[in-house]
Amino acid sequence: MKIVIHMITTLTLIGVIVGGLLSEINDWASPLIAANQKAETEKAIFLVQPEGKSYETIPKTGIEIYRVYGADKNLVGYSMVSVGNGFQGKVKIMTGLSKDLSEINIIEILEQVETPGLGTKITEEPFKDQFKGLQTTPQVNWVKGKVPEQPNEIQTITGATISSKSVVTIINSGLAQARNLKERGVL
Repeated sequence: MKIVIHMITTLTLIGVIVGGLLSEINDWASPLIAANQKAETEKAIFLVQPEGKSYETIPKTGIEIYRVYGADKNLVGYSMVSVGNGFQGKVKIMTGLSKDLSEINIIEILEQVETPGLGTKITEEPFKDQFKGLQTTPQVNWVKGKVPEQPNEIQTITGATISSKSVVTIINSGLAQARNLKERGVL
């Protein structure tokens, strides 16, 4: 019985010490993680809006969206973050949009946990390049096994159709929210 009490006491003490250390490490690391995430977001804002020189957050919209301005301080477009489900988990995308939301400049996949070698192809240039200059009206569409024929279509990745379709769905969802904000005069 004495051995059991000694083991429980020892394990409890170890648990308290380790828990305290983890808490301290979290307190130390959280600001660094937030700063890195902010830097990555800022980098992506200008990556999808190459003409952009400054930006401002559009607050209280329910989505993460930024007005992006050129060197002359005129609006060049919007950078918008959209999140949705991929094949294996969440996919986070930064989309560069024209001022009137009718065209995509570029997309950047910020986060994904898709299948290595297949679904991760959504992060590669051949797939992402399809979105350059893509028309967004009435919505972005995908085709499978053939070359896109319309100015608002992209071709899915063979073997990663679900991941490809997910990117399109996520972008269309974000576009619907952005259009709603534009109609309400927020953008």
